Amino acid sequence: MRIRVLGSSAGGGFPQWNCNCPNCDGLRRGTVVAHARTQSSIAVSANEVDWLLVNASPDILSQIRDTPELQPARTVRDSGIAAVLLMDAQIDHVTGLLMLRERSSPLPLLATPEVLSDLGQGFPLTRILSHYCGVAPHALPTDGRSFTVPGLDGIEIQTVALSSKPPPYSPFRDKPRPGDNIGLVLQNPANGARVFYAPGLGEVTPELLQLMAGCAVVLVDGTFWSGDEMQRLGLSPKAALDMGHLPQSGQGGMLEQLARLPVATRKVLIHINNTNPILIEDSAERAELTRRGIEVARDGMDIRF
Repeated sequence: MRIRVLGSSAGGGFPQWNCNCPNCDGLRRGTVVAHARTQSSIAVSANEVDWLLVNASPDILSQIRDTPELQPARTVRDSGIAAVLLMDAQIDHVTGLLMLRERSSPLPLLATPEVLSDLGQGFPLTRILSHYCGVAPHALPTDGRSFTVPGLDGIEIQTVALSSKPPPYSPFRDKPRPGDNIGLVLQNPANGARVFYAPGLGEVTPELLQLMAGCAVVLVDGTFWSGDEMQRLGLSPKAALDMGHLPQSGQGGMLEQLARLPVATRKVLIHINNTNPILIEDSAERAELTRRGIEVARDGMDIRF
């Protein structure tokens, strides 16, 4: 089984188009050791021909261009993307659907009823796409049952309801529902190896920590280093937790949670905001991650399990 990291940044990418924070300004000027990143998305495959796209970022076209495996060219018009699974309804995870509108048949779209509701009303992408290729919606179970995706044999998936927030446009922004944001457990049925994927994670409960401890790889929320990161830079009045993201540092932060996992567990941070100092490869914060055995996802990273 193979996971391809198509994009590793949070919304806006890195550098963000209108941001002059030290990270973005430094990358443009070439004064920091860092690499540009597109907005977060992964692709999963058991045969490396047919792929499940997990979240469709606004950068999907460039991500497809940089990933030849997603274009196997079996017919005049073809794609290796067999289906799309959405983990939430955030703009940086769903607007790429519009770029897939030239598909010749309805796009299989897997999401929770809550996400499908937001995309049918608050941000009506499914209605817009009905005038193009259309979508074939599949409601994801959130009761712990494992399932497979038609046309994608060899991948077993389990959803996990997470503590986070729906997008700002959602009428449920301040009244989160269990299906607004999910994590995924991806399992290789051939060897039993599992990966936990959660780019948006506001809390690690004891039950979730136990689940993560049973996974070979955890690929989790790396949005902010500190809880007041955006506030200190004058970019937002909101703290990390206000936006549904558990910061890495501080009491109860992601570093503390990951330290509770088995040493053998591969730990990778993804969905990294442009302000996060871990983007700077020679920063003290990146050195701290290295000391703890924690990786920073990058565009094009491969994870096999």
